[in-house]
Amino acid sequence: MDSLERLASLFEKFPGIGPRQAERFVQYLLRGGSALRRELAKTIEELSGAVERCSECMRFFASLKKSATPVCTICADKDRDAKLLAIVASNADLNALERSHTYRGRYFVLGGTISLASEKTNHLRMRELLSSIPARARNGLREIILALPANPEGDATAVRLREELAPLSKESKFAITSLGRGLSTGSELEYADPDTIKNALAGRK
Repeated sequence: MDSLERLASLFEKFPGIGPRQAERFVQYLLRGGSALRRELAKTIEELSGAVERCSECMRFFASLKKSATPVCTICADKDRDAKLLAIVASNADLNALERSHTYRGRYFVLGGTISLASEKTNHLRMRELLSSIPARARNGLREIILALPANPEGDATAVRLREELAPLSKESKFAITSLGRGLSTGSELEYADPDTIKNALAGRK
């Protein structure tokens, strides 16, 4: 496999990217010239040194300096409502909620959804989520919002989360809700427009 084929195969690993799109990316980089390719390579190389994972919400964020317990700007914001916790599948879903300018609570990034083929959860941050709940409850947690994709994988993940969170919900007296019908069946949260997300949040139950 030559370098062009290798690069195309790497692009194919990106979510939603097939062979034809991957080939277009490669051709674009070739047409863009060496300056573009150097900038891309440098930026990718810098990711390992400039990006950290928040110790509270688990999202990836750009950081100017390394910390043993890194905290992103959202989690560090004292004005965020600690009574609300939205569980999202990915950073992209978190960003979509933020763009709606409707939600002012806190987040937890689960790291994906349950695959219906295996139903395994070892790739998800389930343990980290559950271990964080007692402290969040002491800090005033009153509602967990399952802000997951409106598709079979998202539904399966929501069912599993409700099962895992039920004992803690009963003990600490917080509600567990899901986004309302503002999101159509089969839709991905990251692609929803702000008004749709606003309606989904308003109609949660």
